[in-house]
Amino acid sequence: MKANILTNEELLNHWQGHRTLTRRVIEAFPEKELFEFSIGGMRTFADLVKELLSIAVPGLEGIVNSSTEGYNHNLPLNTKAELLNAWDEATPKINDLFVQISEDRFKEDFNLFGEYKFPVIQNILYFVDNEVHHRGQGYVYLRSLNIEPPFFWERY
Repeated sequence: MKANILTNEELLNHWQGHRTLTRRVIEAFPEKELFEFSIGGMRTFADLVKELLSIAVPGLEGIVNSSTEGYNHNLPLNTKAELLNAWDEATPKINDLFVQISEDRFKEDFNLFGEYKFPVIQNILYFVDNEVHHRGQGYVYLRSLNIEPPFFWERY
């Protein structure tokens, strides 16, 4: 008997819930601090968001197309509006690509970006885990700037 914890649709909805919350964190930043503020040598939140954008859609494209091409975190996004626009453009692409991955493929090993050889499900969970990790850094930045971040449990 097969016991699924989450359906593919539930996993996608879970990830998109995190993405909705991360978008609200981006919105909470003042423009200047989004691109300039950091603590302890960590990257700015804008740079962290660029990383998230550079792995989600390209990573899913790699999985769907069995491509192990590398990634580039240096996206030419230089304003808050550009970051939010890129974030919003990625949302339907993630939905479209995610549903192209069959349940059987989730167990297959895949060398994501030619660097991370794990089962497809582990690569997808990495996308979510990495986003939660970087969003946590954004929360620290916002609190350091005396800005109340969005409630972490409000993901929809």
